[in-house]
Amino acid sequence: MKTKTNINKSSRMSWFPDILPVKSLILFILILAGTFTTLFAQDAQFTKPSWWFGAAGGANLNFYRGSTQELNSDLTVPTAFHDGFGAGLYLAPLIEYHAPGTMLGIMLQAGFDSREGEFKQVTTPCNCPADLNTELSYFTIEPSIRFAPFKSDFYLYAGPRMAFILDQSFTYKQKPNPDVPNQVASPKVNGDFSNVNKTQISMQIGAGYDIPISSQNHQTQFVLSPFVSFQPYFGQTPRSIETWNITTLRVGAAFKIGRGSKISTPVKDVVSMPAKEGVKDAEVHFSVNAPKNIPVDRKVRETFPLRNYVFFNLGSTEIPDRYELLTKDQVKDFKEDQLEAFKPKKLSGRSDRQMIVYYNVLNILGDRMGKNPSTTINLVGSSEKGPDDGKIMAESIRQYLVSVFGINASRISTEGRDKPKIPSEQPGSTKQLDLLREGDRRVSIESSSPSLLMEFQSGPSAPLKPVEIISLQDAPLDSYISFNVESANETVSSWTLEIRDDKGEVQYFGPYKKEHVSFPGKLILGTRPEGDYKVTMIGNTKSGKTVRKEANVHMVLWTPPKNEEGMRFSVIFEFNESKTITIYEKYLTDVVVPKIPKGALVIIHGYTDIIGDEDYNLKLSVARANDVKDIIANGLTKAGRTDVKFDVYGFGEDVNLSPFNNTFPEERFYNRTVIIDIIPQ
Repeated sequence: MKTKTNINKSSRMSWFPDILPVKSLILFILILAGTFTTLFAQDAQFTKPSWWFGAAGGANLNFYRGSTQELNSDLTVPTAFHDGFGAGLYLAPLIEYHAPGTMLGIMLQAGFDSREGEFKQVTTPCNCPADLNTELSYFTIEPSIRFAPFKSDFYLYAGPRMAFILDQSFTYKQKPNPDVPNQVASPKVNGDFSNVNKTQISMQIGAGYDIPISSQNHQTQFVLSPFVSFQPYFGQTPRSIETWNITTLRVGAAFKIGRGSKISTPVKDVVSMPAKEGVKDAEVHFSVNAPKNIPVDRKVRETFPLRNYVFFNLGSTEIPDRYELLTKDQVKDFKEDQLEAFKPKKLSGRSDRQMIVYYNVLNILGDRMGKNPSTTINLVGSSEKGPDDGKIMAESIRQYLVSVFGINASRISTEGRDKPKIPSEQPGSTKQLDLLREGDRRVSIESSSPSLLMEFQSGPSAPLKPVEIISLQDAPLDSYISFNVESANETVSSWTLEIRDDKGEVQYFGPYKKEHVSFPGKLILGTRPEGDYKVTMIGNTKSGKTVRKEANVHMVLWTPPKNEEGMRFSVIFEFNESKTITIYEKYLTDVVVPKIPKGALVIIHGYTDIIGDEDYNLKLSVARANDVKDIIANGLTKAGRTDVKFDVYGFGEDVNLSPFNNTFPEERFYNRTVIIDIIPQ
């Protein structure tokens, strides 16, 4: 016998608390839109495509609201089901049109759209638990208007959804009364819902971000687009009876393929200047940059930043042996300003003096904590194996500080994470993942104790106080002469340099295949204080022709008094970031700027590690150097000073010029830097 129960309509707004994740997901995409910079940035040879074809896939998070009881003409269950949840598959081919550099476009997706789910369990009058699962699914057609508010890869979209029923089946199961032993369970009932709306018309609104996974140097281009969309209950009533409705949150990604159009590259004029001269050519551009050659020996007082990371080898939770670890007996002799006595066994061979400082980071930390008994730290271990492995890494450092330096264990807390708070591996990364993940396997040293931290900084994200060292500067990188062949990898197969002085003597360098080559001016000048040179670039084109380009340049070897002392500061950047870390802005303004003497020359040179595209890294290093220069210049302006000159350079990832090697993650982290040399008048 059929039984029916009166059903009270639940509020149509009851789904609102369940869609709070939408805000977080949209916020994530907005942050991604503002910060993501693709590693494939190069001088584009093709436009971005206007037409895109591909497929979208994702998960529908289906929130059931309302009630259902009369499942079909043969089955009306004893107790009405209210609310539920389920996750279903969404899979659809797609077509998109949006012209590059415009805000508006159109999108069309059509495919399989599952709204399956499970209602909350109810109890029937016989005190029997009952379950109701649905296999509801549709063929959906979803045209949308696409809007890119910043004419960028971030976009919003909205439009109607037209759905046609594919599957309306259900499974009903009533279990035995748990209070009645040995009761036989009722068999499952499989069937189809009756009074199903065969067609639905609803709406959706969403956001996405196009991440290029191929270069614009290729005509066929590929894009991966993570997206999130919200489809409210309006129009999503599966049946023409009762009050059951569905609200859906869809999370997924689309893979798109398109073909760009060839870009006609305009001819660039290379302007001749005393320090930078070039020759114009319709196909090959060649230029020479010859800065003043700084003296071979200069005493430098360097404020060296102390990275608060300890990097661990893959598969090990022990502190690597490249770090200098002391015994209890050695602690009494340890002094932060005499680190040469505690030289690590393994050094990279470049910037030894600076790496001696870094590899003593745990000893410096232990010494500072011993001298400041009120200080505390938190060690955060990050491991690809999970938080437990990360915490073991952190515990190994804690044990070293406690057993060797005698630090009270209660002053050191530890925790574990999957990823560091500022990870190197970003969403969508596909290149050199082994190097990125190697840099994420580390223990971060956090503290809120001012005596341990950099000036003007506070909080757990602040870096440790830097270490001051004095050394002789050899062959400053900013004294190198650079030779540039624009787009060399497209225009020539190789190129060489013929450098002729005013006496007719010729020197040859090369062959080279990359766009930029630099080496010390002394290599050309020798013992000459200055000289005029005719530089000829001889390029072999891919068609077998020979191209010759010339530039005249005057080189000067400047030798000031040997007792001069310069100052050096460094700014550290996170992976792929071109903006100065916020904590350094006040440091540059309040610490560095007041130390710049009147009439000084400030030489700023930027670098990157070897991860990513070489051309992109060169541009990134220039952007970093200019960002630091702008902060210092603004500080000088506020102080009413106009007496300081700037030289700004970017050397990218050039392994011949980078301050450190790239063998270990700590070296790569230190190569993400801008170095500031302050030279007195």
